[in-house]
Amino acid sequence: MAKRRYSKETNYERKSLSHMVFNHIYRAIKSGSYSINERLPTESDLAAEFEVSRPIIREALKKLRDQNLIYSRQGVGSFVRQNGIKDPLGFSPVESLTDLKYCYEFREIIEPASAAAAAERRTETNLAEIASALAEMKDATNEGRHRANADFEFHLAIARASGNQYLQTAIESLKEHIAIGMTSHGMHLKHEFKGLDTVYSEHEAIYLAIKNKDPESARFLMRNHVSGSMVRTLDI
Repeated sequence: MAKRRYSKETNYERKSLSHMVFNHIYRAIKSGSYSINERLPTESDLAAEFEVSRPIIREALKKLRDQNLIYSRQGVGSFVRQNGIKDPLGFSPVESLTDLKYCYEFREIIEPASAAAAAERRTETNLAEIASALAEMKDATNEGRHRANADFEFHLAIARASGNQYLQTAIESLKEHIAIGMTSHGMHLKHEFKGLDTVYSEHEAIYLAIKNKDPESARFLMRNHVSGSMVRTLDI
């Protein structure tokens, strides 16, 4: 009955269904439900499990391969790659502006807390890591460039300095999601008068609050920075 229901999918339905299957398997891989090099169920078994046609399963598996989460052996099946299991939180990938907005909203919740905790607990080593990322951002700003990698390392260094493994894991797990936002943010900044300088100043102020062990200022400044980044990126 289920197979007849989905035997004549429209293009829209097929994309929606394959996306649903992809997200389910993606989360399963990222959460550790599958071991490294473990074989996924066969196409037939997956089609039966999700009550969709095999072409939809193939589309979902192709997308997983394209993202280097699985690999295939002809005549044997699909297997989980080692680098696929790196995200214990299993966040789904960013595929729309709505996804990006929700990612920013999540960051608005956790990153101010991360900055405040870093201001309270940071060590000199932590501070040096944050300063190093900030210096890379300064060099890029002086050259009229936005360094998304240095930007991410700045935020990750703060999460490390918080001393809270859950905050650090959350930021690490969002690396690819944050990179999309930061890249888009950087493109917007290049078209704004002194946009790069403004954002660098925001990061510098956060660093100084952490350096001065001022948790409330660090919290306030980080919240404003992430919120401002969302507005600039999404034009909301």
